[in-house]
Amino acid sequence: MEIFGVPMQAMMSQLLLGLVNGSFYAMLSLGLAVIFGLLNVINFSHGALYMVGAFLAWMGLTYFNLNYWVMLILAPLLVGLFGIIIERTMLRWLYKLDHLYGLLLTFGITLLLEGVFRSIYGVSGQPYSVPDQLAGATNLGFMILPNYRGWIVFASITVCLATWFVIEKTKLGAYLRAGTENPKLVEAFGINVPLMVTLTYGFGVALAAFAGVLAAPVIQVSPLMGSNLIITVFAVVVIGGMGSIMGSIVTGLMLGVIEGFTRVFYPELSATVVFIIMAIVLLVRPAGLFGKEK
Repeated sequence: MEIFGVPMQAMMSQLLLGLVNGSFYAMLSLGLAVIFGLLNVINFSHGALYMVGAFLAWMGLTYFNLNYWVMLILAPLLVGLFGIIIERTMLRWLYKLDHLYGLLLTFGITLLLEGVFRSIYGVSGQPYSVPDQLAGATNLGFMILPNYRGWIVFASITVCLATWFVIEKTKLGAYLRAGTENPKLVEAFGINVPLMVTLTYGFGVALAAFAGVLAAPVIQVSPLMGSNLIITVFAVVVIGGMGSIMGSIVTGLMLGVIEGFTRVFYPELSATVVFIIMAIVLLVRPAGLFGKEK
C-alpha cells in the first residue's frame, strides 16, 4: 500500500522517527517551560545539562559498571543536584534583573560544560548500548517497531503528562504557581518559597538529564549533542507558548512528527521546517499556540 507514492512501511517508519525526536523535543521543552514559567529564567544551559545526563549514563557504565536502569534514576538526581547548586549560588541573584542576565549566565555555563567534556573526551561520540531488556524489535504487521524506540516514546510521554498533572492539578503545583506570582503571600502561609524555587529549578534540569539518558543508546554521546538540539527546542517552546506546560508537550510531539514526514515528502526542508512554523506562528499569534495573550 502506498500513500502519495510512498510505501506505507516507509511512512510509518518516519512517523516513529518523528515521535522519537518529538519525545526529546517535548521532554526538553517541558523542562525549559517549567523553569521559565515558574522562575522566569531563560535557561540556555538546558542542552548542556541534557548532554551531561547522557555522559553520566555512559560514565556510570564504563567506569562503575552501573547499568542503564540505575543511571536512568541516578543521572537525573545528580544533574538535579548540580542544578540546585547553580540556582543557590548564581541564578537566585538574577531573578529581579532583566532576562538577558540569566540568559548570559546560563550560556556561559553551557560553554564551560561543553569545554570541560571536549577537553577530556574530544568531539567524537561515545557508543552506549541498548539495554538487553529492550533490545530487538517487534513486528506490528504494518511496520517493525524497535523496542527501545517504543520505550523512548512511552517513557517521555508518561513523564511529561505526570509533570503536567503535578503542576496544573495538585496543591503542590498551586503553591508553585502562587509562589512565583505573589511570594510574600505564600510565605505568609508558612511555605518556604526560596526552597520551592530551588527545587523547581533542580527538577527542570533533571528532566533534561532524563532525556539525555534516554538518548544515549540512539545518539552517540558527544559534548556537542546538546548544542545541536537546543535551538530547535527553543523554537518548540516559542511555538507552544513560553511557560506553557501542555503547550511544550503537544508542540514537541507534533513538530517531531511534522519534521519526520517532511523528510519523506521534501527532505531539503526537514532541517528548517520547525523554524518556518515558528515564524508563521509568531506572525499570527505572538504568544504561541498555547500561550496567554497579554
